[in-house]
Amino acid sequence: MKKLPLLKSILLIATGALLVSGCVTREQVVYRQAPPPAPAGQEIIVDGPPPPLIVETVTISSPGPDYIWIEGAGVWRGHWVWAHGHWARPPHPGAIWVPHRYAYHNGVHVYIHGYWRY
Repeated sequence: MKKLPLLKSILLIATGALLVSGCVTREQVVYRQAPPPAPAGQEIIVDGPPPPLIVETVTISSPGPDYIWIEGAGVWRGHWVWAHGHWARPPHPGAIWVPHRYAYHNGVHVYIHGYWRY
């Protein structure tokens, strides 16, 4: 007769464990939208120099005859991020890509967003 209460206890514990293990918890993830890129050629005062350059090798060929390779660079999006190199098609024939730049003037760090020059 002592086996019956022990069996009920084990069954109750096993049922409780199954119920608890089936619970689902969810984390709330908050995505913050990065600020839009700086207008073409505009100087923006930033809080420090860009990240070190990453040497990238162009491993794929151009997707078309009109495309040019734009080198990877540190770009400012409210903080420094690395923008990998990529193929891009000029907006019109004869357009030239002016790369992103960084300068240090009179104790101030300045970022200049790249743009297409017409």
